[in-house]
Amino acid sequence: MPPIEQLQRVPVLLLERLERQGVFTTGLLLEVSETRTRRVYLADQIGVTTNDIDDWRDEALLLNLAAFGPTEQRILTQAGITGIDGVLELDLPTFRERVGSAARTLDLPVPTDLAIAGWYGQAHTLVE
Repeated sequence: MPPIEQLQRVPVLLLERLERQGVFTTGLLLEVSETRTRRVYLADQIGVTTNDIDDWRDEALLLNLAAFGPTEQRILTQAGITGIDGVLELDLPTFRERVGSAARTLDLPVPTDLAIAGWYGQAHTLVE
């Protein structure tokens, strides 16, 4: 599970508050915010809204895709995709094109079609 510090949407002060609550990884964030009640409780504990928690969960879900690391996060961020919802808004050909274009812009290797299709499929599986 990626460390919580990999989340780009969470300000540093709030990262510290999450860590004081024992949330050190994106997997733990997903676990402690699994239900609406848990999201409300966590939001109250660290002084944010449930919308903030929902945004962080969206990004955490993306970071927890298989074969997805910091380089892939850079590529998707360049493509304007910072969470699972960003993947779900696109069809596969558009997703593939945006990922490829972003990788080329960053002068990074373009992920394989298999990896891109895998992320796309996983994203859709998570919401079913």
